[in-house]
Amino acid sequence: MVGVMAPSSPASAVADAPPSSRRWWTLAVVALAQLMVVLDATVVNIALPSAQADLGFSDADRQWVVTAYSLTFGSLLLLGGRLSDLLGRKRTFLVGLVGFALASTLGGAAPTFGVLIAARALQGVFGALLAPTALAVLTTTFTIPRERARAFGVFGALAGAGGAIGLLLGGVLTENLDWRWNLYINDVIAVVAFVGALALVPALERTGRRPRLDVPGTVLVSAGLFGLVFGFSNAERDGWGSPTSWGFLAAAALLLGAFAASQRRVGHPLLPTVILADRNRATAYASVMIAAIGMFGVFLFVTYYVQTTLGYSPIGTGLAFLPMIGMLVVAAQLGTNVLVPRFGPKVMVPVGMTLAMSGMLLLTRLGVDSSYAPDILVPLMVMGAGMGTIMPASMQTATLGVDREYAGVAGALVNTSQQVGGSIGTALLNTLAATAVTDYLTTHAPVTAGTAAEAAVHGYATAYWWGAGFFAAGAVLAAVAFRRHTRPAAEPETRATPAGGTQEAPAVAV
Repeated sequence: MVGVMAPSSPASAVADAPPSSRRWWTLAVVALAQLMVVLDATVVNIALPSAQADLGFSDADRQWVVTAYSLTFGSLLLLGGRLSDLLGRKRTFLVGLVGFALASTLGGAAPTFGVLIAARALQGVFGALLAPTALAVLTTTFTIPRERARAFGVFGALAGAGGAIGLLLGGVLTENLDWRWNLYINDVIAVVAFVGALALVPALERTGRRPRLDVPGTVLVSAGLFGLVFGFSNAERDGWGSPTSWGFLAAAALLLGAFAASQRRVGHPLLPTVILADRNRATAYASVMIAAIGMFGVFLFVTYYVQTTLGYSPIGTGLAFLPMIGMLVVAAQLGTNVLVPRFGPKVMVPVGMTLAMSGMLLLTRLGVDSSYAPDILVPLMVMGAGMGTIMPASMQTATLGVDREYAGVAGALVNTSQQVGGSIGTALLNTLAATAVTDYLTTHAPVTAGTAAEAAVHGYATAYWWGAGFFAAGAVLAAVAFRRHTRPAAEPETRATPAGGTQEAPAVAV
């Protein structure tokens, strides 16, 4: 099967620029912005008890501090990616940084729970603008294959490790400063990234007419993604039997189906179907989603385990994940610089999925009396090796061969896959774990402190088993669906445009 990725017509193309001599500094700026967006999904988790005591909100309301961010972030990612294509990457990147910083300041200074939730929702809005633009800048800056591999190795490592870094940073800031600094820290990062982007990110000039925004498609996909994320978040809180959960998930399915149908008919689609027509690219998005399901499960349940069962402090909890981060970074660099160019995603992504599955299976052996080394350390390092193998290879493949005009949307799809996967993983695995705990307590009456601790560990193990199953399915999918090899075309090919013209095709996937 041969898939051809064709660029847009010259009338709407963005003028190419030669590789910048400062592109590695550009990578540092983009990576810093990506880290800020990713770690913000977990950095406030450890600060929640302190924020709750300060602002006086209930246990039932606590989850909205996390959900408000994920709802706006997940539902607006495709719009953010398309806006970066239409308005210019540098401009959109800078606006995203400023908006994210202002929202973080508002949240850090929040006098009431309502203001905090509004600030978290605004963070999600500007994060949805910033995240796909960061990936688009990376995609269009690094065009030399070897350099591109190194850049995506760094970017993929941050995407995989950002959650764990957020746990560590959240623990340090909460214990040594104040819970509000979990939000204020974004201002520090944003200022550095803004100055760097102003000086380093090139402003590419667009020639010809600017394409229009697909407003109906934007409404359909944003509402559909909102329903999807909210449905899974509500299932985590109220259970899978809740009519609200199923109602929003059903509405999401209808809206997203209508969106997919509409994209084949409009002249300026929000999500050009050619992006998903390439089998390698579609498989890469699915791999990112599956990896996110398992990754968020590890962060969630290992955090619960070491804090509630083993009694670790917030800082100790964050430090427990450091070896995993280190292994993830090493695996990402080794994979993108040596292994992926040689073997391709068809080999490397299944290998990463298998490693991650093995780490999950090792975690199922944890008990109430387990120790950090080797019971937790070894599984986390195996998981780190797996995630470091999956993410860079998948993210690089997901944006490979995408025309510059669609780089923002392609980057948005990577982030959307990760966000939706995280929402599914958190809701589904948490529900399965809670059900397992209830069943355990029912069959081990009367309930004592020891029985309760054993029930919790049993619930975590259930989640790990399911996580291992997801990674196993991901390994099979990647091994079957990825094509064997991707190479540049020796000669430019052409394909018909909807208007009847022709376009050059710079890459052929074999």
